[in-house]
Amino acid sequence: MNYYPRLKTKYNEEIKLKLKQKFRYECIMQIPKLTKIVINQGINRSIYEKKTLNHAIENISLISGQKAIFCKSKRDESGFQLRKGTPISVKVTLRRNRMYEFLDRLINIALPRVRDFNGVNKKSFDGKGNYNLGIREQIIFPEIIFPEIKKDLKKNIGMNITFVTTAEKDKEAKYLLYLFGLPFKK
Repeated sequence: MNYYPRLKTKYNEEIKLKLKQKFRYECIMQIPKLTKIVINQGINRSIYEKKTLNHAIENISLISGQKAIFCKSKRDESGFQLRKGTPISVKVTLRRNRMYEFLDRLINIALPRVRDFNGVNKKSFDGKGNYNLGIREQIIFPEIIFPEIKKDLKKNIGMNITFVTTAEKDKEAKYLLYLFGLPFKK
């Protein structure tokens, strides 16, 4: 028995056809698709505390459903009191089925839980078809238990979510994410 995420099935059955009709692609391989989602969380305070680093890894792993890794500094920075090889952020790269499952949970569960939510910024494209979404509070995800975070950390930690697509233009990538259900501001 094969399992296919809901958004993957939707992409294969509906979204591909709509993209082909709107942009008039001649070849099926020209149709843009979502290749990966990268979740990154910077750890800007108390990077030398093991407890903070472990909680960051646990939280991102819970949110994504996949083990997160540390990103270490590449050089010494005396202004930031940073040494080479010190962990400064946590990231995870999602592909295939986990990517579609995370996108589904983000759109249908997490984003509606944002306080005073009006939609995501439609100007956060990088010019090459990739989209960056900044989230200020990680507690919008139901996997995160708020009382545990409050006693361990003094402040909520945000994260950056990058959607990498094969689209060549931002207009194509925006329409692709819109068809997936990402709510853009009007």
